[in-house]
Amino acid sequence: MSKDTEIDMEEVKLNEVDPEKQPMTGDGPPVSEKNGSVKLKVPEDEVTFTGLSKDELMKVAGTPGWVRTRWVLLVLFWLGWVGMLAGAIVIIVQAPRCKPIPEMNWWNEGPLYQIPDLDAFSEGMEGLEAKLDHLTQMKVKGLVLGPFHTVQADEPNTLELTQINPTQGTEKALVSVLAKAHKKGISVVLDLTPNYRGSAPWFTDNNNDIVDKVKAAAEYWMNLGVDGIKVSGFSLASNFTDWPKLQAAVQGNRTEDTKKRALMGVVQGLSATQVSQLVNSTGADLILPDLLTSTGDNVQRIRDVDALHSQQRSVAWGVGASKLERLSKLATSPSLIRLYQLLLFTLPGTPVFTYGDEIGLQAGDGSESPKMIWDLDKEPSKEAPVDEAAEANRTEHIAVRTWFKSLSDLRGKERSLLHGDYYPLSSSASSLAFLRVWDQSERYITAFNLGTQPLELKLSLSSDEVKLPDVAKVKLTTDKELEEDSLVSLASLTLGPEQAVLLQFPYSG
Repeated sequence: MSKDTEIDMEEVKLNEVDPEKQPMTGDGPPVSEKNGSVKLKVPEDEVTFTGLSKDELMKVAGTPGWVRTRWVLLVLFWLGWVGMLAGAIVIIVQAPRCKPIPEMNWWNEGPLYQIPDLDAFSEGMEGLEAKLDHLTQMKVKGLVLGPFHTVQADEPNTLELTQINPTQGTEKALVSVLAKAHKKGISVVLDLTPNYRGSAPWFTDNNNDIVDKVKAAAEYWMNLGVDGIKVSGFSLASNFTDWPKLQAAVQGNRTEDTKKRALMGVVQGLSATQVSQLVNSTGADLILPDLLTSTGDNVQRIRDVDALHSQQRSVAWGVGASKLERLSKLATSPSLIRLYQLLLFTLPGTPVFTYGDEIGLQAGDGSESPKMIWDLDKEPSKEAPVDEAAEANRTEHIAVRTWFKSLSDLRGKERSLLHGDYYPLSSSASSLAFLRVWDQSERYITAFNLGTQPLELKLSLSSDEVKLPDVAKVKLTTDKELEEDSLVSLASLTLGPEQAVLLQFPYSG
């Protein structure tokens, strides 16, 4: 075969279509493929739409039908726009106004925590710094330290308000505590009650020399970073001739850009009316009475709260706190400890606790302060013999601490509990209940049964400002018969002996 013939045969092979590439329908001429290219036959009768020309568009746009259509669409657009604007205005006008937030100071934002004996709490001032993380977890907003200045009982000549008792720590350690506490958002108040070891807090009934010493000491400690001072016997001290000097030293030079220093006073044996008068006449930032501790009559307790709730930003509440005593001294059972914690966190005012109250620490025997327990989370060794009583106490302390933290967390984020209005609901010799409300926030009802028998409460409110629903949700409870998140009737709420419940219901416009 010649060379030219071989070339022709190769060309024939290239022009042949591979069977796999034949059209599936078999219709139409075969597709030819050469050198990897495919030839497609385009129908000649396909029409391409090019649209209307400018002249044709202008001619159509000027017709009466299109003119009327454009005017109708334009009118509808503006009518819709005006309607939406009017609707927005109506919604804004009819929407309920948000109530302005009242002025809040740091001592109103969370619980205050008293540590009168640093040695028993943290083995001195040096140990306190390491315990600040624990206080942060409890959402503590203020520490009240002392008194730990040097003085002999009833001996004014030995009073040294700027000298720390060596058993409690050093000034250097205090400055370090202040720096770390401030970083964690915790303020620090010093108790400068002069004669805290003696029979009369101010030695005599009108000792202006002592007032001058307290004033000088307050200035000294505040220059080191202390956020306020606390004094007992406040009703007596505020009547001293030179008292305004001390007040000016603590509260002077306040501006919007500076953190306020607190002047805190403790009173005992006064009625709610007298406490209210002190708030108005002395200008104290916070007054801690003993009203909850001095009486076991719940009707009187609720009357006291009624008299002071409008001054809640200047009133503190404690159970034993006015005497630096632990909550467990009055609350003699685990259920009562939880009950009083709930009461303090939901009353209109600042809750004040003494160290150990968050775990239900029992009061010590005699005059010695009980040692704080720090190893609650440490599991007992499996090899050691089981001490069932000790393990039960450990478990109970952890449970009380969890309850305390839940209450502190809730109070810090719920406006009704933080600074809301207060309405009494019902009270008797063994029970009390009240409502906390703030604007459009969730509402809360606190109810207690301090008696030894189950009690049925009928919660009602005689006010046109707020309406109670038929049912409310159980938010927190000490009563095992009430399940959290369950609904209960407010017309018939049964609480077991020494039990309490916090109920929640939403705002309805």
